[in-house]
Amino acid sequence: MPIFLTSTLLFIAALIIIYWIHNQYHLDIIVTPAPPPDHAPLISICIPARNEENNIRNCVESALAQDYPNLEVIVLDDRSTDSTLTQLNEIASRDSRLLPISGLNLPEGWAGKPHALFQASAVARGEWLCFVDADTFLEANAISSCYAKAIETNADMFTTMNEQILGSFWEKVVMPLVMTALSVGFSPRKVNDPNRRDAIANGQFILIRRIVYDAIGGHERVKDQIVEDKAISEQVKWSGHRLIVADGSRVIRTRMYTSLASMWEGWTKNIYLGLSGHPTMLLLGAFGAILALLAALFLPVWPLLGVLWLVKGGSWLAIGVIIKSLTVWGALLYARAKVAQGMGISPLYAWTTPLGAGVFAAMMLVSAWKVISGQGVTWRGRRYHQV
Repeated sequence: MPIFLTSTLLFIAALIIIYWIHNQYHLDIIVTPAPPPDHAPLISICIPARNEENNIRNCVESALAQDYPNLEVIVLDDRSTDSTLTQLNEIASRDSRLLPISGLNLPEGWAGKPHALFQASAVARGEWLCFVDADTFLEANAISSCYAKAIETNADMFTTMNEQILGSFWEKVVMPLVMTALSVGFSPRKVNDPNRRDAIANGQFILIRRIVYDAIGGHERVKDQIVEDKAISEQVKWSGHRLIVADGSRVIRTRMYTSLASMWEGWTKNIYLGLSGHPTMLLLGAFGAILALLAALFLPVWPLLGVLWLVKGGSWLAIGVIIKSLTVWGALLYARAKVAQGMGISPLYAWTTPLGAGVFAAMMLVSAWKVISGQGVTWRGRRYHQV
């Protein structure tokens, strides 16, 4: 009976947690395709690039292919050692709207990406600045559509959650779980509520009024922040300006990582920076790691324990444990299949949830250890310690 009661409590808790986790992602504002505006102020697309030879051509050419009639594209080559700058110069020779800039050495006290965007914005002439990551690709109507939605929502800073391109096996296993975890940590509805302090931005695409950018001090204000997008969103919202996060998946696509190794480096960096300096977030991270470990280790074993108990004479109590464990599995697989379909991959990847949860738990634990031990993180060949 104690085993049966414990199983019942786990059954109830598991269903509540599965439902809660998968009902936090509410992107009520959706970017829909829109034609170019009649009044089109100059928009400066600023792209930071460090060793992006595999992405930069597609990224820049998608920016230059916009139907928005009044834009310039500025790419800051951040001391790349590959063919990034060569490709940029070749494209610029064919299209005068592209301005490639060779970045300066990283000064003391600056993180790489804020310094790159600081340099790009210094030469930008637009009434609006549009920060786009080099691994992000715009549909031809992306700028027109996002600008229209920004005006419609009275946004001073407008950022989007984009379609994630998932190519490799490990991307399809891990990325859906990471995106679900992010939706728990940052609610779009709270971010879009001007009466709350919640602030987040996606550095893959940010559209901001130049006058607001200058008023908050630009990237110089957040110069030591590796997760500069969140830091600058906080400066915007906490200064009383309008911050909007929207669903941009219809017009913007991103390929964040292409392998397990690159995901490991990127997400341990992001998780580390999210946990460091925030005791509450560290506790939340520990809770998330525990849930992930339970999903990775206990869930697959739960029905087997029921079967083993039944074989050893557990009678109807063991059958009850088996039914409850399989019900939880069914609820989890249904929820993960919906997430997979929403991210454009086969719902069969729901079956890899324990594997993905194990990798995610490992990333959480490694990041927490780096916070506690003060080891810091390496990103793009540079070593950072969050103060």
